[in-house]
Amino acid sequence: MPDLSYDQIHAALRAQPLFEAKTWQLSPAAWPLTTDQVAQLEAIGAACLEFHQALETLYLRSAAGKNLLRNKPLLAPWVADYLDRGKPAALIAHSRDPKNRGSFPPVLRPDLLLTDEGFVLTELDSVPGGIGLTAFLNRLYGGGSDASVLGHGDAMIANFHAALAGLRPQTRNPLIALVVSDEAATYRPEMQWLAQQLQLLGKRVYCMRPEDIFPLENSLFFDVEGNPEKIDVLYRFFELFDLANVRTERFFFESWAAGEVAIAPPMRPFQEEKLSLALFHHHLLQDFWTETLSGRTLQLLRTLIPPSWIMDPAPLPPGAVLDGPRVGGRSLNDWRDLAGASQKERDLIIKVSGYHETAWGARSVVLGSDCSREEWQQGVGHAIDAAPANLHILQAYKKPRRVRHRLFHVEGATVPVPRESDGRLRLCPYYFLIGGKAQLSGALATFCPPDKKIIHGMQDAALLPSRVLSLNESRV
Repeated sequence: MPDLSYDQIHAALRAQPLFEAKTWQLSPAAWPLTTDQVAQLEAIGAACLEFHQALETLYLRSAAGKNLLRNKPLLAPWVADYLDRGKPAALIAHSRDPKNRGSFPPVLRPDLLLTDEGFVLTELDSVPGGIGLTAFLNRLYGGGSDASVLGHGDAMIANFHAALAGLRPQTRNPLIALVVSDEAATYRPEMQWLAQQLQLLGKRVYCMRPEDIFPLENSLFFDVEGNPEKIDVLYRFFELFDLANVRTERFFFESWAAGEVAIAPPMRPFQEEKLSLALFHHHLLQDFWTETLSGRTLQLLRTLIPPSWIMDPAPLPPGAVLDGPRVGGRSLNDWRDLAGASQKERDLIIKVSGYHETAWGARSVVLGSDCSREEWQQGVGHAIDAAPANLHILQAYKKPRRVRHRLFHVEGATVPVPRESDGRLRLCPYYFLIGGKAQLSGALATFCPPDKKIIHGMQDAALLPSRVLSLNESRV
């Protein structure tokens, strides 16, 4: 796979409104993955879908007060209580509607950190950004024909459409509306770009704002060159906490209830809560996961998901202890005890579970080992004060290992030249649900300087597509 020059990359990015006012570090080459790593990514996609299916069963049986196991009693009404905290009653009822049974997000994107022990899954996003960005980078670095690029041949674009069109299999070339709210407006350019690429392929895909949609009888419509067109599939690119700011949301529910439109991701907030990862580790639910998940998925998720706990500040009786980390060699009796943790004991992350404007983009993340004692104490106090409406989770921090990749160094150079650089990696594979399977279609690599503890898109990071190493290549 030939390297790209700095001028090639810079010109391609400048030519796209998709990247207006966005900057990051550039590299001549895509991120290399071994065939073993790609095989693991394939298994992770299948495991993520199976986890979602088990989570739905857990939530619905918990909400209905039903037994969770086949051959022995296990009731857990507290699971639904946790997942429903702070949600409007109408949204909860919609989540539980029998017509929604078996509805899952058509796009799944786990956040994977590369550590000395392998991949670690810190989040599982069901309304992910970066679909258009990754598709564009795949095309740029792969030239549209390089089979080594993960997602070559515009697989990101084609499979995104296939996943959404599959929600209306009875409709030939369904009209798909990519609806981006003002809260998520940062991602509108990439959704517009995706729509344009699909239109060039003859697909009826349009990007719009919620207010562009209007009802006629039980259906949803929008204007195309002055003519009302019926929407078959509505892809909502906004989090559910933002529904209150979407003026036309009432029509979404009414049209869905009438069977006139498919909505994806489903408007089921339990599918978007980070605390589901803590439920996977909850000691009272181990028999459920063992019985519900396949052995391969269970083993894989146990190695992927770091220990995680729900920070529920409900008081305990004297002598009882929390299922959580230890501080000063002792079990916790109150989450406030975390405030006294030493820096060595603070290899922990606090973040809001979901249904909140700070639940995306690392805006609520507090990394204990990377902040002062005062900041840590404030983070603990905020998590406790935010409950019960907005629960936070506590997660063991797994440090990404140092790796190397070539980056263009611009400062002081007349002509930017690539140079080996140290950094840490987050890998975001994209899976599209097609025919009941999670189809791996690309992976966005975020390569950050080694001093950055929390890896996310930033000016100091390089954003790269991924490629598969050939058998005669080796990873540096």
